[in-house]
Formats: sequence, structure tokens, C-alpha cells
Amino acid sequence: MLHNYFVYIVANQYRTTLYIGVTNNIQKRISQHYFDSENSKKSFAGKYGCIYLVYYEGFQYPKDAIVREKELKKWRREKKNNLIYEFNPKWETLNNQVI
Repeated sequence: MLHNYFVYIVANQYRTTLYIGVTNNIQKRISQHYFDSENSKKSFAGKYGCIYLVYYEGFQYPKDAIVREKELKKWRREKKNNLIYEFNPKWETLNNQVI
């Protein structure tokens, strides 16, 4: 299955703040978060330095990705932490591991 859309979670350096988003170009979107954090700081992710990709899911259709993003945003932090931990136990930065 081809994944053209992604739900992703980026965190700050200390993994205390999370941002959940959806995109069709994950590398470009991660670099936009980095740019925001270095310069404008107008976005939530930029303001809190959420530039470290710690989780992502691929989807074939944009509607499915958007539904999942909305679902994750409603979760309590503990449940989000568990999701990330199952996918990425060491909470490593995955920025360079996605295409």
C-alpha cells in the first residue's frame, strides 16, 4: 500500500511537549516546524520547539489521516505516550528515517 499522507507527532528537545499534525510531505513539514522554531515562533510547534519526529503513521487517503489526527488529538497525554513508546521505545528522533 502506498502511503501518501501521514499523521505525525513531533516533540520538543525534552519530550515534554507534543504536536500532532497531518501532511502529505512529512520531510517538508518537519523542516517547516524547524524553521518556525528558529525564526518566527508563531506556530504552536515553533513556540515550543517541537521539531523532533517521534511517531508517524502512513495512510493512502487524506480523509483517513485527518480522522486519525483528530482522534489522537483527543487522547490524554498518557495514552499518547504509550502510543509513541510502542512505536519508538527510546523516543529517538526519527527526522532522518522517513522519506
